[in-house]
Amino acid sequence: MTLERKVANFFNLTDENWMKHSNPISVWTRYSVLPVIVVSFWSRTWIDWWCLIPGLISILWMFFNPVLFNKPKSTRNWASKAVLGERVYLNRDKIAIPDKHLTPLHGILNTISSIGLLLAIWAIVYYSVWGAVLGVALAYIGKSWYLDRMVWLYEDMKNDNPTYQSWEY
Repeated sequence: MTLERKVANFFNLTDENWMKHSNPISVWTRYSVLPVIVVSFWSRTWIDWWCLIPGLISILWMFFNPVLFNKPKSTRNWASKAVLGERVYLNRDKIAIPDKHLTPLHGILNTISSIGLLLAIWAIVYYSVWGAVLGVALAYIGKSWYLDRMVWLYEDMKNDNPTYQSWEY
């Protein structure tokens, strides 16, 4: 079982929930999570422990967001294809993906995103504006570039597999 499949199982991404998550509104609104967390915990000097409320709401939003929206009217957009590409990628242990997609770039991009997240956490603890901005930017650059690679993977795979063809409408 791939690590990505374990994460998908944690978020309860069944077939139907994957399609709900492919709604572009779901994809784009998940981008709100990290900045809200940073601002929430940054505000601890002003609102004390109340900062936990928006922080926890944001974390809950990250967890429930993939299943809150309806299936999209169309999956012929970048955001939907990014999610469907992630689904193809996590399934690579069952359906082989082309060699050009078996690259360390995916791991590098996830590492960049993780470094950005750690930098953002450090910035929250030490009240570093530049650290927070750089951390969030790195997290989003890494994640967005990774998602763009998932769009490319999905585009390459959808024509060769009937299951993947049925995801596009």
